[in-house]
Amino acid sequence: MKIKRFSFNPFQENTYIVYDEKSLDCAVIDPGCYFPEEQNCLLQFLQDNNLHPSKVLYTHCHLDHCFGATFLAEQFPALKFYGHTNEQENINIAEQQGAVFGIDFQQPPSISHYVFDGEKITIGNNSLTVIETPGHSAGGVCYYCENEKILFSGDTLFAGSVGRTDLFGGNMQMLIQAINTKLMTLPDDVTVYCGHGYTTTINEEKHGNPYIS
Repeated sequence: MKIKRFSFNPFQENTYIVYDEKSLDCAVIDPGCYFPEEQNCLLQFLQDNNLHPSKVLYTHCHLDHCFGATFLAEQFPALKFYGHTNEQENINIAEQQGAVFGIDFQQPPSISHYVFDGEKITIGNNSLTVIETPGHSAGGVCYYCENEKILFSGDTLFAGSVGRTDLFGGNMQMLIQAINTKLMTLPDDVTVYCGHGYTTTINEEKHGNPYIS
């Protein structure tokens, strides 16, 4: 499994393209491309590598993680949008989310496939397992590739920190519980690709994250 990371939009959100080199099937995790040059950059990467995006995988649907959803839907009409059922409300209030931050936000398409804890999502010959981690947002999830020991944590877990809980659907107690019971039980050498900032590992967060008990 190959991974390409982009840092997009005024919030410096990490968008990931995850793809299989043999089948050229790919998924876009949290499409945050906001400005036209960011949209073009993402599209150019897909075209240059002959990739065929079949899925958008949302870790959650705060505005910075789905700015580019409508653009991708227009480019790839067969694209399916995966996310937790509790995140549809964030899609429904997309324009209000934008207004809070003074940002124009084009209405994203609805979630077409609701994910659930333990579900396996295939990308070519690879698979990602859904891990429900509510707290930063009501329907927050992470995506875990067991074979390659890779976790896409969205805004649940950061290098040295955790996601804020003062936004739509946030709950700090639920967030910390999810991290401790769902993520800190993963192998220490799992690499964590976060929704903002740098990558980290489960081991680093166990021993250096002040929010982890």
